[in-house]
Amino acid sequence: MTEKFHEVQDVLDTYKTALHEKDADKLLSLYDSDIQIFDCWGAWESKGIAAWKENVAEWFNGLDKEGILLEVTFNDTVIEETASLAFVHSAVAYAGYDKESGEKLRQMTNRFTFGLKKQEESWVITHEHSSLPIDMETGKGIFDLK
Repeated sequence: MTEKFHEVQDVLDTYKTALHEKDADKLLSLYDSDIQIFDCWGAWESKGIAAWKENVAEWFNGLDKEGILLEVTFNDTVIEETASLAFVHSAVAYAGYDKESGEKLRQMTNRFTFGLKKQEESWVITHEHSSLPIDMETGKGIFDLK
């Protein structure tokens, strides 16, 4: 890890920037090597940075193929922290824009929970959980709640 994240908010800001830039190395620098992720897309669970790296590469490649720029917004964010542990929950909106025209193509909001710990004076994400509420009649995820 080369960059230090002295504040939990630095992690969230870097997350947004890394996704917009589709910078896998920057995004992966936010995570502990033993990361455990429960995701509502693709793989149900990723254990370890190598598995997460594969998912990130697939995600970014898909965005590139579609010519999409991603803008991320954290809403209703709550950060609780001690000197060595932090807990974050937020509604995270992902908006996809056409790279050429700038037209907004789609948007969805996921519920996110992050667990972080201080490691060598820098915050790292050790656990991430994303989810969508489910429509009980259809069994499908609800993408546009917020």
